[in-house]
Amino acid sequence: MNCDNCGERQAEIQLTTIEDGEMSTLHLCSVCASEKGVSASAPAKAPLVDFLAQLGKGSETESGRLPMDPCPYCGTTAADFRRTGRLGCAECWVHFDERLRGLVRRLQGSVQHVGKLYVHAGSEIGDRIGELAALRRRLQRAVDTEDFEAAAEFRDRIREIEASS
Repeated sequence: MNCDNCGERQAEIQLTTIEDGEMSTLHLCSVCASEKGVSASAPAKAPLVDFLAQLGKGSETESGRLPMDPCPYCGTTAADFRRTGRLGCAECWVHFDERLRGLVRRLQGSVQHVGKLYVHAGSEIGDRIGELAALRRRLQRAVDTEDFEAAAEFRDRIREIEASS
């Protein structure tokens, strides 16, 4: 594949950017990539780390507050969190609560979990969720093939499982 920028050399690097909610991907040769400030030898940073670093720039000086004390359990500081994107221990969530609330709100749109439920493999709830998903797929296939007797059986079984939950 040729470079999307110059069209002359072989593309070696894939550059994905998101601007104004639109994702675009460019396949670039090493020359065009270096012109855009991308190096093939540079280690890739996690997007969250970059986001956290941008959040932290100037925040302490703008608000007039000093950086928060380190976590009393593991010693992780707010600067460590901004640099790595990782907390040191479970107690960090309690210690950095005020700062994390704003970050989570910006990342997720809310501080209350309303998404999918994490379920350990092999748990009773996980088995029930898996069975319901399989039954719903089978129900959809039965409806698509107009096998309405089977569809009614799958529907009834789904209702039975949901009622017992």
